Amino acid sequence: MTSRWLLVSLVAVGTATPSFVSAQQRSPFPDPKIYTEELSPRQMQREPDPDPLSERRVAPSSRVQQPPVRSQTQPQRQPTSYPPAQPPAQPARAVTCGGTFAKDSSHLKLATAYKPENIVFTEVDASEGKKLMATVLFPKDPKRRLEVWWDNETSRSGTYLVVINGQSTWTAPKGLKLGLQIAQLERLNGKPFKLKGFGSGNEGSVSDWQGGALESIAGGCKVGVSMRADAKASPSGIELAAAELASTDAAVKAIKPAVAEIIVGY
Repeated sequence: MTSRWLLVSLVAVGTATPSFVSAQQRSPFPDPKIYTEELSPRQMQREPDPDPLSERRVAPSSRVQQPPVRSQTQPQRQPTSYPPAQPPAQPARAVTCGGTFAKDSSHLKLATAYKPENIVFTEVDASEGKKLMATVLFPKDPKRRLEVWWDNETSRSGTYLVVINGQSTWTAPKGLKLGLQIAQLERLNGKPFKLKGFGSGNEGSVSDWQGGALESIAGGCKVGVSMRADAKASPSGIELAAAELASTDAAVKAIKPAVAEIIVGY
């Protein structure tokens, strides 16, 4: 838990590769049938209008015409289908080093982007059991929850840290997300990295990205990752990973750690 304050110090002095530690340590209608009529040759020639007086003297049977011949009905048209109405576009659940999560962001900017009813300014866990005030997005939805810590708590401005933890499905720069395994994290970084801090606990943190893609993020922020050992890992195996080790080390691979928390800091 003291390592988060180490993170704060590292960010404050501009250390190139800060070590971040877990905050938990704190109706369409068819057309009707269509019919066509065919006229007999006799009907195609127009006959002169009959004399209304003489017409009365003609036997009714002589004026009867054959009924028109109807062709077979045309195939019924299929109703036009329309795509379902699309819901209004929602802001992407991705933390970037710009836009609403830029260094000069604020609680007001987040409220404008994500609607006031979806954010709250409240206490969150810090290190050593302490609390601090931060803006929390979607506080009642574990999968959309996100913490934003401020440089200036009074004005709720100046992004300091953005914390992704718990069951959150938010992603960080480079596609970093919770649950990634060692090999997946190495692919995102483009190379192996170093971890430390497991020891008697089951969590450690990335201590050095070794010059990989996750070391330098466009926009001026830095990314810290906490990893949790697999629940089935033996205590002795976790103890072996206590020292600072490369992600390729057998002791690290044996405990199968996964990303448990992501911190984006300025």
